[in-house]
Amino acid sequence: MANFARTERVAQQIQRELAELLRLEINDPRVRLVTITDVEVASDYSHAKIFFTRLDGKHEEAQQGLESASGFLRKQLAHSLKLRVMPQLHFVYDASVERGSHLSQLIDQAVASDKGGSS
Repeated sequence: MANFARTERVAQQIQRELAELLRLEINDPRVRLVTITDVEVASDYSHAKIFFTRLDGKHEEAQQGLESASGFLRKQLAHSLKLRVMPQLHFVYDASVERGSHLSQLIDQAVASDKGGSS
């Protein structure tokens, strides 16, 4: 149980640090507008899945930019986190925000059409 809590804390710290690094250190236009939504760290700290979203829909472009910057990001994380093993970073597009927005639009449309039909 203690190991699970530590991996969660490490994941949260990676998420915070990556958000700052993307905002302040990365000048690649492909990673602008990227939001880190979640991080999952393997129990042995060898790998970290970094979930991201980009609201303008250009997630393939953002993923390429993130992967090209992954070495730099990993090095910067190693300086700030002081872990014995620094995880390999794997970037995964998180479509949940996009799906949520789409569902919200569908609900709004259904409510609007219901109001229009009940007048």
